[in-house]
Amino acid sequence: MGGGIAQVAASAGCRVSLHDAVPGATERALQTMTGSLAKLAEKGGADPDEVLARIEMVDDLVPADLMVEAVVEDAAVKEDVFRRADGVLPPAAVLASNTSSIPIGTLAAVTSRPDKVIGMHFFNPVPVLKLVEVIRGRETSDETTALVVAFAEELGKVPAQANDFPGFVSNRILMPFINEAVWALHDGVAEADAIDTIAKLGFAHPMGPLALADLIGLDTCVAIMEVLHDGLGDDKYAPCPLLREHVEAGRLGRKSGHGFYDYSR
Repeated sequence: MGGGIAQVAASAGCRVSLHDAVPGATERALQTMTGSLAKLAEKGGADPDEVLARIEMVDDLVPADLMVEAVVEDAAVKEDVFRRADGVLPPAAVLASNTSSIPIGTLAAVTSRPDKVIGMHFFNPVPVLKLVEVIRGRETSDETTALVVAFAEELGKVPAQANDFPGFVSNRILMPFINEAVWALHDGVAEADAIDTIAKLGFAHPMGPLALADLIGLDTCVAIMEVLHDGLGDDKYAPCPLLREHVEAGRLGRKSGHGFYDYSR
């Protein structure tokens, strides 16, 4: 996600500093961006070398006008990033999170600039999907919101605003849908292929819910559902046991090579 966000920002003419604490992650992101830009160039997109020249790989957080955080969906990890960013970025800089479920208010609370903290939730694959869910925290200012909405539009995205509730809009709707598909598989109602085919052809979805869960990452799905369950207090958001079973076995989806489908071949 971070590499995809960097790619669209650089394609729009921005200078981007890309940092990831995981060894080798920025190099893998660069490889993915190179392939993505090459495909887009064949369709008339920007020159890949010009775009990549605007992206600098850095070893840590650096001063910037805007930070878009896209680390693992873990509140403690994200809070640490925001705490450190608050000390590194200029006072006027906006701190945005690509979180898909963690309340913006909890991230804003660890900074000295809650009015400049906002959610900027991109969708995967970032270079292709148009939506950016802009989540306004209780203390996010009108100025910050307007700036981020305008920036999303500069990136060629369509911003849609939501308020700061667990799961926001997208995952409050999506995760129960995915979870119910997992329950259908768990209960033996149908096989994974059949469940996804029914969703694709019956609901005109481009991807079935189980394949989408694999793309998102089953561990991420569980983390989001736990935020929804804890924040809204409704058992309908509790992850299906089969979903937890896959995560505990390391079957996380595409990123591990196996989830509800096998990606090892």
